[in-house]
Amino acid sequence: VRGLDADLFAGCDLPATPAAAPVETVTADIRDTEPADFAGVDAVCHLAALSNDPLGNLDPAATDDINRRGSVHVARMAKAAGVSRFVFASSCSNYGKAGEDLLDETARFNPVTAYGISKVAAERELSELADDRFVVTALRCATAYGVSRRLRCDIVLNNLVAWAYATGEVLMKSDGTPWRPIVHIRDIALAFAAVLEAPAAGINGRAFNVGSTAENYRMSALAEIVAAAVPHTRVVYAEGGGPDTRSYRVNCDRLPALLPAFRPQWTAAAGARELIEAFRAAAPSMAELEGARYQRILHLKRLIGEGALDASLRRTMGTAVAAP
Repeated sequence: VRGLDADLFAGCDLPATPAAAPVETVTADIRDTEPADFAGVDAVCHLAALSNDPLGNLDPAATDDINRRGSVHVARMAKAAGVSRFVFASSCSNYGKAGEDLLDETARFNPVTAYGISKVAAERELSELADDRFVVTALRCATAYGVSRRLRCDIVLNNLVAWAYATGEVLMKSDGTPWRPIVHIRDIALAFAAVLEAPAAGINGRAFNVGSTAENYRMSALAEIVAAAVPHTRVVYAEGGGPDTRSYRVNCDRLPALLPAFRPQWTAAAGARELIEAFRAAAPSMAELEGARYQRILHLKRLIGEGALDASLRRTMGTAVAAP
């Protein structure tokens, strides 16, 4: 395994979490990759992006540049180097505002954010590169959650548990009615591993929702799951919280039906318990949880303010990205 990463979030680590196994890593911006970066590589799992809706809205132009143009550039460079398989981390945000129906992979796209728009466009352009020598698959992941070394607290379940841990309240910033599918990061990794080993005929040029059909929740239901996992907490609705236009439910049956190696293992309740145990072990303060270490937008704004990144989110000459 070889990693290629701009490493903008260096130092954003959650204490007391196990270190990852050493992996060969190239520090580079995906927009600057060349065929030589993929020499000897069999397959690319393309994860790099400005990832999630609020982060994508930080600068829609930069989001398009990285998530669409950058993704297609990586694929072209990989194909030129002779890489035979490209697995793209797309998103269920592609469906955007979709209501109550369970959506399978044939559903109409209706993205409502810069992030969702960029993922839809990237998926379409990448599919045009697929051929007999270059297998392209899009994995439309549900909203991720779970413990990782560089934990994020700006994704829904992680955020709700962080607030419950720090304040005793599960803070809802909407009216709780929107639907959201969620998936544990380990199940996402399992999906990528299954696709890497799958026969090309079943996956080339195709897209798959990644998650479990049973793991679609109204936001209010997620809040109650978190309250049950964290003793002595209560659900609180913020004043002025209205309906979120992002609301969608997804059917995730296609991938496990095709690839028996993919069987999601995690539920929201198990994930909430895992998260609260991690917070108790690391003992972060509320200020830390709401600060730049665990909030990706705040971290990037800090780096821009310090001059370490320019407006296009490229490193500036002669500067290093410092830990928050």
